[in-house]
Amino acid sequence: MAIDRDAVLKAAVGVLSRQPTAHLDEIARAAGISRASLHRIFPGREALIREVGLLGLRRYNSALDAAAIETGDTASALRRLVDLLVPDAALCAFLAGENQLFDDPELCALWEEQDARVRAFFLRGQQEGVFRIELAAGWLSEAFFDLLAGVGWAVQDGRLAPRDSAFALTELFLGGALRKTSTS
Repeated sequence: MAIDRDAVLKAAVGVLSRQPTAHLDEIARAAGISRASLHRIFPGREALIREVGLLGLRRYNSALDAAAIETGDTASALRRLVDLLVPDAALCAFLAGENQLFDDPELCALWEEQDARVRAFFLRGQQEGVFRIELAAGWLSEAFFDLLAGVGWAVQDGRLAPRDSAFALTELFLGGALRKTSTS
C-alpha cells in the first residue's frame, strides 16, 4: 500500500501545531503509519518540519496570489484573503510556533517575501484611509497572522466552529484595525 505523503503532512500539522515537541512516534500514529514508514518518507524530524514549513509557506503564498491583495478595495481583499487562509489556519499555527524554521535560510527568505507583501497591503490600506495609521503596518501584518494562527488552534481544540472561523477572524481583526471616523 502506497503512503499518501500529503496525508502524512496533514497529520503532522495536526500534531505539531499543538505540540511542537511531539515525537515522531506520535506523528506516525496520527498519520496511521509506522515510524519506519514515516522515516522512509522523511529521513528525520528536521526534514519533516522543513517540509511542513514549506507546505505552509506555499499555501500562504498561493492565498496571497489568489486574493489579489495588491489590487482593489483593501477591506474586500482582506476578506478574500481570510476566506482563502482559514482552511489552512492550522498550518499558520504551526508556522507561528515552530522555532526550527527560523534556522533555515530558504524558509526565512520565503517568509520575509510574504510578510513584505502583507505589510505593503496594510500600508496601502492605511494610505487609502481604510486601516488605522497609528498602528504600524508591520504590526498589523504580525497581528493578522497571529490571529489566523489563533483560529487554527481554536478550531483544533473545538473552541471555534470551522464554519464560523472566517467571520470571527475578519470581524475581530477589522474591528480593531479599521480607522474610526469621527462623529462629532
